[in-house]
Amino acid sequence: MSNIIAEFGDFQTPVELASHICRLLATNGHAPRSILEPTCGVGGFLEASSVVWPGAGLSGVEINPEYVAEAATRLSGRATIHQGDFFTFNWDAFLEGQKQPLLVVGNLPWVTSAKVGAIGGSNLPEKSNFQKQKGFDAITGKANFDISEWMLMKMLGWFAGSELTLALLCKTAVARKALVHAWKHSTPIRSAIYRIDAKKEFDVSVDACLLIVEASAMEVLECPVFSSLDAVEPQQTIGYRQKHLISEVSTYERCRHLIGISPFKWRSGVKHDCSKVMEFTEKEGGRLVNNLGEVVDLEGTYLFPMLKSSCIANGRIAKPRKWMLVPQQAVNESTAHIAKDAPKTWEYLMRHRSLLEKRGSSIYKDRPPFSIFGVGEYSFALWKIAISGFYHSLDFRLVTTYRNKPIVMDDTINFVPCQSQEQADLLLRILNSELAREFFAAFIFWDAKRPITTEILQKLNLVTLAERLGEPIPMPEYEGTKELFFA
Repeated sequence: MSNIIAEFGDFQTPVELASHICRLLATNGHAPRSILEPTCGVGGFLEASSVVWPGAGLSGVEINPEYVAEAATRLSGRATIHQGDFFTFNWDAFLEGQKQPLLVVGNLPWVTSAKVGAIGGSNLPEKSNFQKQKGFDAITGKANFDISEWMLMKMLGWFAGSELTLALLCKTAVARKALVHAWKHSTPIRSAIYRIDAKKEFDVSVDACLLIVEASAMEVLECPVFSSLDAVEPQQTIGYRQKHLISEVSTYERCRHLIGISPFKWRSGVKHDCSKVMEFTEKEGGRLVNNLGEVVDLEGTYLFPMLKSSCIANGRIAKPRKWMLVPQQAVNESTAHIAKDAPKTWEYLMRHRSLLEKRGSSIYKDRPPFSIFGVGEYSFALWKIAISGFYHSLDFRLVTTYRNKPIVMDDTINFVPCQSQEQADLLLRILNSELAREFFAAFIFWDAKRPITTEILQKLNLVTLAERLGEPIPMPEYEGTKELFFA
């Protein structure tokens, strides 16, 4: 893929797909007087629209001058093509001159802000924390966003006082974020999602859809999701309830009594962003080899057996073959004492300091040397109930110790620390219950990059669940560390 395609998320829509979408919209009763394709490329949607709605006024906006020329030739006077950048175009002036109802149709860029930045591209909106992330989330990967997400947020602002319909191809996860934005801000809309086969249509492995959003006289906080453009009945209905994004409304209604503030705190594993240096594989004879292929000889002080997502998902937890170097027991803890406590470990870290300093995330800026995140007393709990954040499985596992050391996990794993074997056994039973599975099914979107998150897990009040199942959780009073294990 060239840098131009990578920067602009440039996947031209096949004419057959554009025509299929326009016919679907017409069948559903849409009869626009004006049609806009805001990132029109060579004008595929405008051409399809001119056939389905021959009397409508057609306009397109495109940043690439070669595409502008090709679209103008292709449409031969049937449409007005403007050369312009979506992020700086004067949309207010443009929209004022459009007859209503207005249909905005097209294919938005399938590229993230991080990808554009990585290749030195400039096809980005002015920097702002438009997702309103806070603290740690605002400076880590959660602040990364799809360009189309920003565009959709912009277009949702066009609905006020307008007869407007959006019908746009985008990633399915982006479509959901746009709907949540509208629902949070009480934008009166109706919506529908139609899944498409992106591999077939664009030869890319992305979960994509057609998102239809239209102005409504009242708020509709649900959205039917159809399996294809030809589907008649929805396969699920997503929605927004009590500030929660719901993956299946009917399931949520059955399980909503389990939502609450749980006294147990879900955590993510250790985040170090440098597996070449911080992770090791144990070979025959007990030799440790880092991910650079180096055989290392380190004190055991800061070495801990570790599990990765695949181990948790597949149940390979009894005998970890991986080890992790954990130089801190708490975020921001000084690492200078390692030089005295474990001189071989210090020498190893110093030898690879350049790699650790190249870690891109700003969370490591102005921190002690060799800093990590997602670490605290909970990381070293002797019992943990864990689940992979990435794998499509709701199987929770009990993680204990190995060679008299607590097992640590990487940041793709979510876990709740426990203070006793009894407590861990009980949590394992209730989390693997059918009731718990049904509850999580109301919130998990399996097509998401990371479907199982601590935010979702934390929605379930484990005490309420245990009481419902007739297994009250033993919660003895702990000395000193209770606040590290519970919310």
